[in-house]
Formats: sequence, structure tokens, C-alpha cells
Amino acid sequence: MKKKKTKKAVKRPVKKAKKKAVAKKPAAKAKKKSAKKASSIPSGASLEEAGVITHFFPKVDAAVVKLTKGAISVGDTIVIKGHTSDFKEKVQSIQLDHVPIQDAEKGMEIGLKVKAKVREHDVVYKVVR
Repeated sequence: MKKKKTKKAVKRPVKKAKKKAVAKKPAAKAKKKSAKKASSIPSGASLEEAGVITHFFPKVDAAVVKLTKGAISVGDTIVIKGHTSDFKEKVQSIQLDHVPIQDAEKGMEIGLKVKAKVREHDVVYKVVR
């Protein structure tokens, strides 16, 4: 019987990976936030809660608003605040059962044209002067 030759494991030195030097980009200048926020209200005015968003239709940028505490009319300025929403706008269009109306009262569930995405449970405030 012949003995099989076994190969001995040869230990080779492990090459360490060289770290590549990465040039750091200069820090982008922080955008200066203006003193006024998007939802800032004029001095002497206050916010009165009017209702709550119950649904949003993204294709037509419309929200369904359940008026729980106040009334809204075309031409009023409203503020919509929520977890990710915080903006002010003037009411351009109100609908009730697909029919345009000028005034909406407490208890109504209306369609409201909005300029930005809103979410359920966002609160709608009316700016009162």
C-alpha cells in the first residue's frame, strides 16, 4: 500500500484591504427659514377650529371635510394642520353632493379644493380677524 501524499496547508499572509480616501463634499449651506411659516397668520387674527379631514382625493386635489365646530364660506382663509400638513390657503371652492355652494355650516360634510396633500384627521382651522 502506498501512502497518499497529503498537501500541507500553506499559510499565506492576509492582505489588508486599503481604505480609499473619500473626498468630503463641502457641507451644503442650510436653507434659511423665513420668519414666517407657511401657516403664519396675520397679527391680531386667531384660529377657530372648523372641522376635520375625513378623506383626500389626490387626482383632483380635493378633501372631504366634516365641519364639527364651525362654518366655512368661499373666500375665507383656512389653515390645515396635521402630522405632516401645515399650510394656509384661501377657500376657492366648496361642494356639497357635487353641487357648488357658497357657505357650509356645522354638521355638514363638504368637498373642499386644497393646494397640497392632506391626510385623515388633519384639523381645519378658520382664520378669524
